[in-house]
Amino acid sequence: MHYKTRKFFTNIRDAVLNPKNFFKKIVADGDLEESMLRAFIYGLIGGVLVLAFRLIGGATITIGSVFSALIIVPVLAVALLFVMGGLLMLISEITGGERDWEIAIKGLASVFFMYPVILILNSCAFNCWSMWIISIFVDAWVLYMLYCIAVYCMRGARTNVMIVIGILAIFIITVYISDYRIGWFMLKNTGATLSCLL
Repeated sequence: MHYKTRKFFTNIRDAVLNPKNFFKKIVADGDLEESMLRAFIYGLIGGVLVLAFRLIGGATITIGSVFSALIIVPVLAVALLFVMGGLLMLISEITGGERDWEIAIKGLASVFFMYPVILILNSCAFNCWSMWIISIFVDAWVLYMLYCIAVYCMRGARTNVMIVIGILAIFIITVYISDYRIGWFMLKNTGATLSCLL
């Protein structure tokens, strides 16, 4: 148990500080269940942390919010894993990388420790300006991780991956400078987003 805990934190450290070596070690071994379980657990951790954060902040905890934290958020994490997997496969196809679905899922699952962190960061937004800052930081970090996985894990051509990530970045910027940003912010933190409408 101690070894697994140490490996868990070592993987997080390596994914953040040394993504090249970390993602190059990911191979297909026929074990997708572990990746799905990892996404579910990270989603559950994120849901519980957000719930605790709101409780500390004095928010009223309802049965609906508990159900959302313990069931909906973890399930959404697994769904997000597969949606992102599809996007990564598309990027890999465009950039000449691996066409292996399992490698894509395992690569993404390995960075799903970000999921609870992102949920907590989004919940920390308390007004419009903080919503902007946190949202931009989170989206930039997700794009960076996607770049690392596409290059080091899926073996896509670096220049082609940079072009695709650049296009995604332009799309995100377009959302930010249009009214669609309100809908995007609403998905992250409704309370902070409402202050943007005042």
